[in-house]
Amino acid sequence: MFGRRPDGRRIDKIDPVMKITPYIMQQRSDAQVFLRHRADMERMSAYIREQAEKGEKLSYMQIIVAAYVRAISSNPEINRFIMNKQLFARNNCSAAFTMLKVPHRPDEGEAVVKIKFDLTDTIYDVRDRMEAAVEAVRGEDQGPGFIDRLLAFVFAVPGLATLIVALVKLTDRYGICPKFLIEELPFHVGMYITNTASIGLHEVNHHIYNFGDVGLFFGMGTSERVAVEEEGSIRLKRFLPIGITADERVCSGAHYARFFADMRRYLDHPELMEQPPQSVRFDEGMEYHEPKVQKA
Repeated sequence: MFGRRPDGRRIDKIDPVMKITPYIMQQRSDAQVFLRHRADMERMSAYIREQAEKGEKLSYMQIIVAAYVRAISSNPEINRFIMNKQLFARNNCSAAFTMLKVPHRPDEGEAVVKIKFDLTDTIYDVRDRMEAAVEAVRGEDQGPGFIDRLLAFVFAVPGLATLIVALVKLTDRYGICPKFLIEELPFHVGMYITNTASIGLHEVNHHIYNFGDVGLFFGMGTSERVAVEEEGSIRLKRFLPIGITADERVCSGAHYARFFADMRRYLDHPELMEQPPQSVRFDEGMEYHEPKVQKA
């Protein structure tokens, strides 16, 4: 309300064309743009092996999320969102993903992991944050989370779910949804990523939710072999396909192009993320930081 929300602040000085776009495309489902990228899996695999020899364990998903965080550090325009037809700058760099509560046992249910990053994070910092969040969810003494307890209460009363969801949507639209609720809900992050390869599926272009403010959805698929020409000969090369869904109202196509070019560079050269970035760009007056994870 009045240009401020628990997760961001309204931006008024924008191009008139960008300003009118949310009035034409009022929902994220109206403004979804679908992209596809093939990440060089051979380069990523070689990097993971090299890091393993140094005692550093990394995964493909961690590399992708680290590339996102590093690309945001120089492209803050991507870390914006539309709410109630207004453009907001997000006051955090965040990502979420769904995971099994018990590995390899889908019947035990799923949980959503939501993580905040610092724009000075290295690839190791990103990994540590993701691993700490997963361990917190899978901890042996971990009981039902806040969302699980809330849903259990809501569905215990007939008709209450409809009322509660409508109320949360209304308060979120006008920026008065309680901060603690926004912190818990998985629909208020800059990036949502899913690894459908872990269940043997191809990459997906997942929809971005009308509720909340997710601006990008990444879907990792099973690896594929593609014929490429190298040094005058043809060979089959392994790629990691990634389906990407973006909200085109957030910024111009030129900003998106620069952001994805940066992401491609970091995916091809993960070693560039081993050190903090030389500089970080924030939207004016929107600098934010997250303490580093203290490893045991």
